[in-house]
Formats: sequence, C-alpha cells, structure tokens
Amino acid sequence: MSNILVEARELTKIYRRDTVEVVAFERVSLDVRAGEFLALMGPSGSGKSTLLNIIAGIDRPTSGRIRVLGTDVLRLSEDDLAAWRSAHIGYVFQTFNLIPVLTAYENVELPLLLTRLGGRARRSHVETALRLVGLEDRMDHYPRQLSGGQEQRVAIARALVTDPDLVLADEPTGDLDGRSAAEVLDLLGRLHRDYRKTIVMVTHDPHAAERASLTFHLEKGAIIEAAAGGP
Repeated sequence: MSNILVEARELTKIYRRDTVEVVAFERVSLDVRAGEFLALMGPSGSGKSTLLNIIAGIDRPTSGRIRVLGTDVLRLSEDDLAAWRSAHIGYVFQTFNLIPVLTAYENVELPLLLTRLGGRARRSHVETALRLVGLEDRMDHYPRQLSGGQEQRVAIARALVTDPDLVLADEPTGDLDGRSAAEVLDLLGRLHRDYRKTIVMVTHDPHAAERASLTFHLEKGAIIEAAAGGP
C-alpha cells in the first residue's frame, strides 16, 4: 500500500462573485505522506485554508483531482463525505468552535455521537483524548471557564477522539498568546513524534512552521517553495 495519504493534482479553485472571478489558487499539486507533519504557509488570501478544506472534503475544487486515504473524495455524495470525514479526519479550527453550553467532556464526545459506540466506550475514548492533551481535570468545565490555550487543547482532543488517520489544523495558534501557542505546538509535535499522527497545519507564523518536518509555501495561487523544517 502506498504511504501517500493525500494526492492532489492540478487543483484549481475559483470563486465567482457576480461577474467577478477570484482565483484562490491554480494548478496546485501536493503529496502528503503517512507520518509527516507538514506546514502550509502563505499570506492571508493565498488559498491555504481553502486547500485544507478541499483535503477535508469541506470544499470542492473547480478543477483537478484529489485522493485522500485512497478515496476519490470528489466522487462522494455530501452524506457519504460526512461519514468519511467523521471516520478519518480530525479538524482543528483557529477559533476553537467549541459549543459554549457544553462541557469540555461533552464537546469532545460530539464526534462519537455519530458512531455506533456505546456510552461506556465513548467515555473511555473521551477520557483518553482529554488525558492526552493534559486536561483530564477540566472535563466538567465549560469553555468560558477555560483559557484560550485550554480551549484549543479541548478542540484538539475533539479532533483526536475518533483516532483519525489525518489531522488538519487551520491556524491553530492564530488566536492564542505566545505561551498558549507554544503549548499547542508542543502538543502537535508530540502527537507527530510519539503517536505518528499525520498532520497538515496551515499557518502564517514561521515560528509555528518550524515545528513541522516539511514546509510548503502557497503564494500568488501556487506552491512556489518547499523546505525541510522541524527538529
């Protein structure tokens, strides 16, 4: 079996607003291999978040081909895409996207409610995920009772609770102070190093990109440079 988890070829994404066309990126090709920690850098508007959303099956390209984990995601219906994403993709958002009326435990449990796991198995998965991010003692706290860094760690636990094949992180430190950002990056690095998670992280911060094992730069609608990174 190939160790290439993401195989994107000649991807183009064009947004149409009335009679105006805005090219997010054009003819981008990218491979992501199992066990890599890849940082995708670029200025605002370069299309890097759009590319991440296409990998996740949240958005679709205007043209091109993409296979993720051996699946041609462009051929899946919206219902099949949702089920596939739930089983294989962990997504970490910049703005945490936690539900304020749910506890940390309940937020992390949400993806498991779409599975056939019983209550006892769900609890085991949630407790393991929260322990992994160092928040087992905060599981009954609501988002308003947590710091920004703790909220993002809860969001990472939610992304990991299904043991996904691929973790996608969109500016995961963008809304955090320096200390909290470092803690989140340390956690992502540990997930890559100790648990061999494959991670694709979108960032505009070169300090965050330094934690990755490989960095791609997406500028002016195209990938123009690739460089080794990380320790």
